[in-house]
Amino acid sequence: MNTQHIIGALEAVQASILANESQIESLDRAIGDGDHFINVRRGCDVLMAIRDELAPLPPAAAFGKIGIKLLSTIGGASGPLISSFFIAMGKSLNGVAEPDRRQFATAFVAGVEAIKSRGKADLGEKTMLDVLIPVSRMLQRLADEGAPLAELCEQLTAEAHRNMLATRDMTATKGRASFLGERALGHIDPGSKTCEVAITAVCETLKETA
Repeated sequence: MNTQHIIGALEAVQASILANESQIESLDRAIGDGDHFINVRRGCDVLMAIRDELAPLPPAAAFGKIGIKLLSTIGGASGPLISSFFIAMGKSLNGVAEPDRRQFATAFVAGVEAIKSRGKADLGEKTMLDVLIPVSRMLQRLADEGAPLAELCEQLTAEAHRNMLATRDMTATKGRASFLGERALGHIDPGSKTCEVAITAVCETLKETA
């Protein structure tokens, strides 16, 4: 993986987020603060604006710059969480010029752990972690096993989709939805949907390089 791959992934995520605008906004209006999509779109837009600044950087520095930029751009609860994800990834890859699949998987796990720590949340609480934790674990396992890239991407996409749908049957204990109690049942968590969309977009982009 190099920084051009990272930029290509960011471009794919932005396009997919915009394509899923109506669904993400609808989910957030149902159980969130109503500003989730606006904040995510703002983050995507600002990253597109700094592509030329990211291009000459090694992956670790690129992830770090992405995290710092998002911290000052995305509002709401998502900003610090998403920022901590990228900053932790950058720290994990420090000194690695072109990370291999296992190194990237380790960095992804570190990013997810940073979100857990920052948000003081875990599995089963109807948050983005209900997608990110299972996907990070599967990524680490498949990378360690040396799974072919196309197979790895297909399995990660399916895992993200399955766990996103599972949030429908969860009672929220974190975030705005936690105030709704059982009224949040039957609704998919908007953060989980956003993560599923992003993971799917990245995987589709990576499959093209397989």
